[in-house]
Amino acid sequence: MKILHIDSSILNEQSVSRQLTASIIRQLSERHSDVDIIQRDLVEESIGHLSTAEFLAFQGVEPQSDAAKEDTARNASVLNEFLTADVIIIGAPMYNLSLPSQLKAWLDRLSVAGKTFRYTESGAEGLAGGKRVIVASTRGGLYGEGTPAAFLEHQETYLQGFFNFLGITDITFIRAEGLALGEESVKAALDSAQFEIDRLTA
Repeated sequence: MKILHIDSSILNEQSVSRQLTASIIRQLSERHSDVDIIQRDLVEESIGHLSTAEFLAFQGVEPQSDAAKEDTARNASVLNEFLTADVIIIGAPMYNLSLPSQLKAWLDRLSVAGKTFRYTESGAEGLAGGKRVIVASTRGGLYGEGTPAAFLEHQETYLQGFFNFLGITDITFIRAEGLALGEESVKAALDSAQFEIDRLTA
């Protein structure tokens, strides 16, 4: 089983999403002997925002400058890591009601016509089905369904829609929210998230 491990929090060792992805990886590794893990830290190894040359390369336009060629080669590596993975584990904290820009930049490298989706007469069709995505979702406040702030949530809903667009339907969210609401709330959130991880990896 090939696992792609993505972290995107800028908080490093203070990051709850990083703690949760590490727990998921550790427990999956303990239960499966054939695990091959590729880790990409989008903060330590920034891939930057998508450039014009990179976007055109997705459409078959050859890059001209050495820098553009280097960026295009890196993008090919990022996409190949995703395409060859069986399981993708993503640490996705909520920043300003959405995703870290580092994570969005990575997602931009995955949405490539002819590779992960294609256009048909009836609309777009995902080509990356058969993968499993596990998202460690962390939030300072409460944005779940039924809460007053639910309409402001553009984190999990974006990821759900994005991966569905690519043809992936096996998506699980391990959520720890209310992390800015005091010690009791933090403990309850972490206990709940770890319970879900234990159940997921059992």
